[in-house]
Parts: sequence; structure tokens; C-alpha cells
Amino acid sequence: MELTKKIKLALDETRILILGSQILLGFQFRAVFSAGYEELPTALRYLDGAALLPMLCVVALLITPGPYHRIVQNGEDSRSFHNLVTTIANLALVPLAIALGLDVIVTFGHFFGEVSGVVAGIAVGAVAIGFWYGFPLAKRQHNCKQESAMTTRPAEKPSATPLDVKIEQMLTEARVILPGAQALFGFQLAIVFTRPFADLPALSMIVHAASLLLVTLTVVLLMAPAAYHRLVYDGEASAEMYRVGSALVTAATIPLALGLVGDTYVVMSKITTSQPVAIAAATATLILLIGLWQTYPMVTAARRTHRGLGNQSDAFV
Repeated sequence: MELTKKIKLALDETRILILGSQILLGFQFRAVFSAGYEELPTALRYLDGAALLPMLCVVALLITPGPYHRIVQNGEDSRSFHNLVTTIANLALVPLAIALGLDVIVTFGHFFGEVSGVVAGIAVGAVAIGFWYGFPLAKRQHNCKQESAMTTRPAEKPSATPLDVKIEQMLTEARVILPGAQALFGFQLAIVFTRPFADLPALSMIVHAASLLLVTLTVVLLMAPAAYHRLVYDGEASAEMYRVGSALVTAATIPLALGLVGDTYVVMSKITTSQPVAIAAATATLILLIGLWQTYPMVTAARRTHRGLGNQSDAFV
């Protein structure tokens, strides 16, 4: 299969993973402000807060290929980028299975008791790991000879990625991020009208309002490339369209990260009633999101540029 098609499939599979993850993350944020949440035992409330952290890891990992593709690869397809997307998708399934198990423990524990919740949560986590890792790895081991034959084939010659493909992949990467931003935006609007929100400290309300504005900006930025493409170029491929769209999609990850950080603070302060714990969780979220979406791609791009300049210098010696 051509490398471009393999990367498109990998990005589409990432979209499948992130859609479910974003819905679950939105549920976790929203559940804290539900009327029956205060009836949960303290242990289950804390466990629900703990489940929020692996879900943030999942979303952080699955969005990472988009900024990396824009900043490091400039939209060009490469075998290393395909390997990165594959590795990230595989890594993201571990915290996703953990979060699923923890959420089932909380839900079943509320209805049927904590022991039943723990049993159900472990069972769900085990089934998820079995289908996501056990079955594929067993199948791969069974087909090891075929796999070995494929890996010994000569590598495909690298070629420049066509402009229309780069634009299509840029828009696909925007679609990976947009549903989560829209779900978070819906959560932010909905909880304002709940009674538990009215009982929040003034600081939490201000942080939530700032987060709402940041996520609104995220949605605007992510939808802008489509409007720009239609109105300016009537859908035609253009290098300038690609540059503008890439800049908008990459920039959108910054307010999205800050919005998630703000609402993580609000939710964790509501769960734990401890400002230091909420600040620690928000700080960890900030480091994770900005680190994966901005710092890691920029550092990698800088290193590649430095290596390229070094190779050019050696050529003149």
C-alpha cells in the first residue's frame, strides 16, 4: 500500500479513537455537576477524579500527530511520521482502558456497591486490553512469517506529497480536534445552569468563564480553514491556503490546551475541595498538553534543522 494511503488510514483510525475518548471526557467533566454526584461515597468521587487524568492523557496523545505533522514535517508524508502515528495510537489505548475501568467502577459502585463496581471495572479493563492488545498481538505472532517477508521488502522511495493531499490531511487533522473542542464547549455552556455550579467559589467561576472563551476561540480557529478555502479559493488547492490553514489548526491547540487546563482545575477543585490538589492537576495537564502539542514538535523540528545545517557545513569543509 502507498505510504500516503497508509497515513490517511492511520489518521482516520485516530479519529475513531478520539471521538469516543472525547465523549467520555465530556461525560467525566459533566458528571461532577450532576445532581446525584454528591450522593457518591468519598472514595468513588476521588476515583472519578483519578479517571479524569488518564482520559486527558488519551486526548493529549491522539491530538499530537496533527501539530507534529504541521510543525516538524510541514505536511510531508514520511515513514517516520507513519510510525509515530501508529505508536501514539497504540500507547493511547492503555490509559483509555484504565479510564474505562475506573468509570465503570464508579458507575456500578453507585448502583450495586463498591465490590461489584471493582469486579465490573476490572472485567471491562481486561476485555478492553484483550481486544486492543491481546488479540492483535496473538494474530501478529501467528502471521510472523508473512510479517517478516513484508519488512524485508525494499523501502519505498520518498517523494514529495501532493499539495491537495497535504490540504486534505490538514483538514482531517482539524476534524480530529474539532469534535472534542465542541463537546467541551457544550459542557462548559451546560454546567453554568446547574445548581452545583452556583455553589462554586468565585475563582472557579472566573476560571471557567476564561476557559469557555478559550475553547470558543479554538472552535473558531478550527472552522476557519474550511471557510477560507471556500471563500478565497473556491475549493481549489493552493500553497497559500495550506500555509494559512496549517497555521490556524496549529494555533488552535494552544487555547484548547489552556481551556482544558482551566476546566481541569474547576472539576478537580469541585471533586477534592482542595485548591492545592486542583492546582497540581491543572499544572500537570498544562505540562502534558503544551509539551506534546507544542514543545515536542518544536524541539524535534529545531533538532532536524540543526542537523541539516550541520550536514551542509560538513559538505563545504
